Amino acid sequence: MSVEKTYAEINAKIKAGKAVVVTAEELIALVEEKGLSQAAHEVDVVTTGTFAPMCSSGAFLSFGHTKPRMKMQKVWLNGVSAYAGVAAVDAYLGAAELPEDDPLNSNYPGEFRYGGGHVIQDLVARKPVHLKAIAYGTNCYPRKAFETTITLDEINEAILFNPRNAYQNYNCAVNLTDHTIYTYMGMLKPQLGNANYSTSGELSPLLKDPHFKTIGVGTKIFLGGGIGYVAWNGTQHFPSITNVDGKELGGAGGTLAVIGDLKQMSPKWLVGTSFLGYGATLSVGIGIPIPILNEEIARYAAMKDEDLYAPVVDYGDAYPSFTPGNLGYVSYAELKSGKIQVRGKEIQTAPLSSMPRAREMASTLKQWINHGDFLLTEPVKLLPSPADGIIAHSLKEV
Repeated sequence: MSVEKTYAEINAKIKAGKAVVVTAEELIALVEEKGLSQAAHEVDVVTTGTFAPMCSSGAFLSFGHTKPRMKMQKVWLNGVSAYAGVAAVDAYLGAAELPEDDPLNSNYPGEFRYGGGHVIQDLVARKPVHLKAIAYGTNCYPRKAFETTITLDEINEAILFNPRNAYQNYNCAVNLTDHTIYTYMGMLKPQLGNANYSTSGELSPLLKDPHFKTIGVGTKIFLGGGIGYVAWNGTQHFPSITNVDGKELGGAGGTLAVIGDLKQMSPKWLVGTSFLGYGATLSVGIGIPIPILNEEIARYAAMKDEDLYAPVVDYGDAYPSFTPGNLGYVSYAELKSGKIQVRGKEIQTAPLSSMPRAREMASTLKQWINHGDFLLTEPVKLLPSPADGIIAHSLKEV
C-alpha cells in the first residue's frame, strides 16, 4: 500500500504524542534496516539542520521615538552602519556591514574583527550596544542628533530577516594559483593546498527536499535558536538537480528567505564571524522539519552523504573571473573523510559548516516536536523547484 499522509494527520499525531520523529541521519539508518517503504509508513517527520556562515542575513530594528522626535537619516550601532532609509526610527542592520573606520584590506589581508553579524550576536546576548543617529530635521521630526545605549529588550521590535539562507548545496573551493588567496570560503592555499566546503550533507535541509515538495512560504522552522518561518524563496534561488553520468546526485542552487523574532533567539545559534582577507558575516543555525507525506519525499530525505555531491571549483581564477565549469564532483562522504582527490592529488578538506551543531539542531527540533511544542505548518505557496527551470542572469557592461 502506498503512503499518503497529510499535514493535519501528522499534526494530530504530534498533539497526541504519537508522531514518529527522527533526524535525517536516523532515517538513513532506519531505511537501511527496514527498507524505504516500511520507513515511510512508520516515520512522520524528519528533522534537519545546518549551521554555517550566511552573509545575506540581517535584522530590522525599531528603536522607539526620541524626545523631541527624530527621523533618523543615518544610524550606527557600535560603529557599524545600519540602513535607515525605511522609517523614522527603524533601520536594517546587515550582517556583512563593517565599521566606517575599519582598515578593510588596506593592510592585506584584513582581519575584519567586528561587523554587523557581531552586533546581532551582541544584541541577542543582551549586551549593551551604542546607538548613534543623525538627521537633517523636519517640522514633525526636529531632532538632528542622538546617542544612547540600547539593549535588545529595551527596543520595540527586532526582526531577523535574512534574504538568502540555507544554501541548498555549495561549492568545494580550491585554489589552482601559485599564491594564497582569501575568500568567503576561507583561506585557500596555492596549488590545491587545501579544500573547503560549507554544507552539512545528509543533514542539510534543502538537500533533503531538493524538489521543494514540502518547504515553502509559511514553513515553520528552527531559526537562530528560536522559531522562524520561510518568508519566500531566497535571492539567487536557482534550484536544479545535479546529474552525473545519468545519476541524480542531489539538488543545487535553492535558497530561503527566512524571518523570525530576534528577541527569542540565542547567541549560540547567531554568531558573528570574521573571514581573514574577506569580511564579516553571521553564522546562522537553521533546522527544518520535513513531513513524510509519501514515499518519494522519504526517498529524498534518506539520501546519504555518498549520494550527495558538491562541485569542485577553482577560486583562484575561475570563480572570480566568472568562468563556468568545475573540476569535477566529490561526495560529502569523501569531503567528510578529510581527504579528496582532485587532478590526481590528495587534498585535505575542512568544513565551514559545523556537523556537531547541525546534529544538535536536528535533535533539538525533534525534541520540540515530540514534546508537542512545535507543530508543522503547510506552506501557503510552494517555492520554485528544479522543474521551473529558473535561469540566472548576470550584469552586462554598457
